[in-house]
Amino acid sequence: MTIRAVATGVGHYLPERIVPNAEFEKTLDTTDEWIRTRSGIERRHFAAEGETTSQMAIKAAEQALLNAELSADDIDCVIVATSTPDLTFPSVATMVQEGLGMTRGFGYDVQAVCAGFIFALANANGMILSGQAQRVLVIGAETFSRIMDWTDRSTCVLFGDGAGALVLEARTGSGSSQDRGILACDLNSDGRYREMLYVDGGVSTSGVAGKLRMQGNPLFRQAVGKLAATAEASLEKAQLSAEDVDWIVPHQANIRIIQGTAKKMGVPMDQVIVTVQDHGNTSAASIPLALSVGVAEGKITPGQVLVAEAIGGGLAWGSVVIRW
Repeated sequence: MTIRAVATGVGHYLPERIVPNAEFEKTLDTTDEWIRTRSGIERRHFAAEGETTSQMAIKAAEQALLNAELSADDIDCVIVATSTPDLTFPSVATMVQEGLGMTRGFGYDVQAVCAGFIFALANANGMILSGQAQRVLVIGAETFSRIMDWTDRSTCVLFGDGAGALVLEARTGSGSSQDRGILACDLNSDGRYREMLYVDGGVSTSGVAGKLRMQGNPLFRQAVGKLAATAEASLEKAQLSAEDVDWIVPHQANIRIIQGTAKKMGVPMDQVIVTVQDHGNTSAASIPLALSVGVAEGKITPGQVLVAEAIGGGLAWGSVVIRW
């Protein structure tokens, strides 16, 4: 028998404040139509004053635990993917442990920007396959509104805040592609592309958080090819093909990237979970948010094959194939 990391619960949290595109028309040379046409985004959520990444992560985690019918005491490990932690240290994961009342096990953060949740899933899968943990709580949580340059219309209209969480549990399988759980992972990075997406601050440089900077067109050209390639690589590892895919659950950065990747893979858009119109780009939170919404809407059901893929600053990109 083979050990698999099986999804047993999912949940999400979005801040109360909803910001429609029209709100940016008051301060920027932009329009609702311009934003929709270029990104597919119609609205996004912004964290309230004083609302932190860890607080949102805790709320998403509580929903995932409820969905899995588990308590914090059942969890061995918490992994949080984020680029916007509350503090330089300690990790958001340890704050989540405290918030959930979890006094056993361990937690740590993963930083791969928008690809963070994919890297965190691969980490969680490794923990379970190695026997280090039986149940892992994997969270993506971001407050990107805190690192926006509000004078840059090309970036500040794209991002939002939120959190999503997934419970993975060790289960036995046959070792075939028919097993439930994570079937394959593919991770990549290339530091030569750093200037395409970065934040111009940090502890050892400016001593402040800095603001997000992005080269949109070059990043777009890199994204479609790399996302399709990593998805195909993980499918091949899982001994599956695009024809076996029930849903693509992509990083929700831009509707044109999502459409381009699906087309390159030969998967129709009606088999793609799309939430970018409601959430904007929530970085590491976007895939778990989309998973949670897909499950809540009855689209994602047990036994289906999902491909989750993302690309972010670094550049870092990757994919995971999971049978739900």
